[in-house]
Amino acid sequence: MAFFKRTKQPPSNTALLHHNGQTKQTAEASRLSDRLDQNLHRIREQTGHSRDIIIRTLSHMLGSDHTLAVIYIDGLVDTLTINHSIMQSLTVKDYDEELHTYDPAEILSIIKNRFLSIGSISDLEHMEPLISAILEGNTVILIDGSSHGVIASSIGGEERGVEEPQSQTVVRGPKEGFTENIRTNTALIRRKIKSPNLWIVDRKIGRVTQTDVAVMYLNGIANDKIVQEILNRLDRIDTDSILESGYIEEFIQDTTFTPFPTITNTERPDAIAGAILEGKIAILVDGTPFALIAPITIFKLFQSSEDYYQKFDIATFLRLLRIISFVVSMLLPSLYIAISTFHQEMLPTTLLISLAAQREGIPFPAVVEALAMEITFEVLREAGVRMPRAMGSAISIVGALVLGQAAVQAGLVSAAMVIIVAFTAIASFVAPSVSIANSARLLRFGFMILAATLGLFGIMAGLLAMLIHLAGLRSFGLPYLTPFAPFIPLDQKDVLVRVPWWAMVTRPTLINRKNAKRQKMNQRPSPSDGNK
Repeated sequence: MAFFKRTKQPPSNTALLHHNGQTKQTAEASRLSDRLDQNLHRIREQTGHSRDIIIRTLSHMLGSDHTLAVIYIDGLVDTLTINHSIMQSLTVKDYDEELHTYDPAEILSIIKNRFLSIGSISDLEHMEPLISAILEGNTVILIDGSSHGVIASSIGGEERGVEEPQSQTVVRGPKEGFTENIRTNTALIRRKIKSPNLWIVDRKIGRVTQTDVAVMYLNGIANDKIVQEILNRLDRIDTDSILESGYIEEFIQDTTFTPFPTITNTERPDAIAGAILEGKIAILVDGTPFALIAPITIFKLFQSSEDYYQKFDIATFLRLLRIISFVVSMLLPSLYIAISTFHQEMLPTTLLISLAAQREGIPFPAVVEALAMEITFEVLREAGVRMPRAMGSAISIVGALVLGQAAVQAGLVSAAMVIIVAFTAIASFVAPSVSIANSARLLRFGFMILAATLGLFGIMAGLLAMLIHLAGLRSFGLPYLTPFAPFIPLDQKDVLVRVPWWAMVTRPTLINRKNAKRQKMNQRPSPSDGNK
């Protein structure tokens, strides 16, 4: 987890003096002027005279001879806050005393302390914070004769409400999902974890977009070294835009060239809360409902939030079913190709005769059949996703039925191959994480090529190479195959199987080393004395 940087030679005294002089000149140039018209001109120039920049000037307000300016961006602010908490407060007639005897700085202080009924108010004296404030949806108040201003919180505008997640649905469990507003998302998590130890570290990433990024973790439970490593990697990001959490994922992940995700994403607040309680760290990005979780292991990708809301035996069965479905979606076409091409002796005679009869007259080898059908299905799936929602599902179903039936009748593919590809496609939808399902989609083609060239030996060689690759992966220093490699007996309670809640006494060992115990021991329910 150590990262090394090339050390730089310290600058000379002359260079330091020159740099300090430039910094001082830049700071002086960015300061606000005490003339309101100059400040408003600079704001219009820097924003390109955009029409959504609203500048409302108020003359002789509150008995003062000075002119005020209220500046905000239409569409980014809460209109009710602007009208009732700012404009109405500045235009009241029942003020206690004439303010014309006060200087502009004192008037601005009186406005801030007595007239603005807004929770968050701060001062400013430079142009850059002013521009950033209005771009975030705040309102800025300036007064003629003062080189200072006031920032009033008025963030609002149209946004999507809390709805049921679309990508990770559950039968039993919360139906709320993240939105594109980062503060709404952090509030959803705080509603579930009402602890002062739930800490949030904010960052702004992207020179142009200035995207808000929040790192959430439980102080005293999360590994401090992993938290610091995540913050260091975020601080090293130097780009002009961050539009989605996928940008962050690619910038900070340990290994780039791997089909397996080393950081998972979710749009479920309960999944984030559960991960944080285990000692993991959540990364939320403004503008997207998908939050990141790190560090993770490959077994986390087969776990669903619903596993913890129903009985442990059903949860274990479904978890094993997902793992088997992942293996099937990755290997079933390649196994069919290998057996039908090289290892026919492994099939029962009756089945072998049936497959041979189906393949009679098929002009292509099995690998060409499989590749053609798999690519056709991928095209249909992508078309179903990109087409309008009202037509997508109909096009996918009709296209698959028509093309499959027509291909069999035309003698281009065998019926068995259609069954293999169809069951593979269904198995690929079982995984609760889209990331691991995409990994199986990508690896499937590689195993098909290996099966067509070396048969089962090629498949075994591919599996061995994949296992070696998985053993070498890390997620922020955490081995990807934990707790099997390294093997940790204490952490086997929530991997392939899920034991009852009363038996899950400790948190994952390698993720959390400070506060591993989550509950009291020996809490197994027992009959009351009256029922004995």
